[in-house]
Amino acid sequence: MTLPHILEAEKKAIVDRWFALILATYPADAAQFFRSRSSFTNPVGQSISQGIDDIFDGLLAGAEPETFRPFLDSIIRIRAVQDFTASQAVIFIFHLKTAIRERCLGRIRAEGMLQELLLMESRIDELAVMAFDIFMRCREKLYDLKANELKDRTLWLLKRTGFLTEVEDMPEQTAGCGTNVKQTKEVH
Repeated sequence: MTLPHILEAEKKAIVDRWFALILATYPADAAQFFRSRSSFTNPVGQSISQGIDDIFDGLLAGAEPETFRPFLDSIIRIRAVQDFTASQAVIFIFHLKTAIRERCLGRIRAEGMLQELLLMESRIDELAVMAFDIFMRCREKLYDLKANELKDRTLWLLKRTGFLTEVEDMPEQTAGCGTNVKQTKEVH
């Protein structure tokens, strides 16, 4: 028997425990809501549930690291827009180790598979690093969107109050990055 066989036999219990550990990272009222795994009534809970199920299956199959990116992305995008720090957002990956140990450590020891467990845990650590990178890209995108929104609101406000107007008769000029820029002038 191999470690993947043991984990496959305990898949439902491990994944359910992992899901419960993830929900524990949320406030109680949100966790209660996310327990539902229906894509219609609770797309967040369903995305998390489906993502962790796919991650677990990929680990059992020995999938390449890049295979996990879409599964991690679906979970991390949710956590990136919430009030999580980077470490809080990716901690859910490490909860898989806890779920596996709680459910299977005795049997793994009895079967002499501690080395295989360590290799599996190293793969889980790699997923955490990938999740961190995804989180940082999502946060950067959010900050860019917020900055652009603030810039657009400021320009709108300046135009609306008459402090800034567009010069209609001048041709658009091209900035260095291939974007068009309309010239504006201040009104005093």
